[in-house]
Formats: sequence, structure tokens, C-alpha cells
Amino acid sequence: MRKQDVGFDYHRYHRLLTEADDDDKRMALIDLLIEEKARDRLAAQRASDRAAMTAYTIATVLNAGRN
Repeated sequence: MRKQDVGFDYHRYHRLLTEADDDDKRMALIDLLIEEKARDRLAAQRASDRAAMTAYTIATVLNAGRN
């Protein structure tokens, strides 16, 4: 069985799905899922960028100390 994502609120999405009894509510749920996934990807990208900049800064400082 597949593990659930830590950020995936299964119970919340299940409740929203059961409440989506017409096309407008289903489309709103789809939009919400897309929006939240995009936000998660953006946050991951920002964290990756911060880590890369930190590594670059540390390497620069260490190289400057050797000269």
C-alpha cells in the first residue's frame, strides 16, 4: 500500500469530495488541489534555492579564508 504524503490532508480532501455534489463544487475542489500542489512545489523550489545560496556563500567564505 502506498504511504500518504505528509502534506496531503486525506481526511480534508475526502470530506470535500463527499460534499462536491455538483459540477461547480467539483471544479472548485479540482482548482483547490491544483493550487495547493503548485504552492507546495513553489515552497520546495524556494527551499532548494535557499540551500544552494547557503552552500555557495559558505564555499565563497571558505575560499576567501584560504587566500
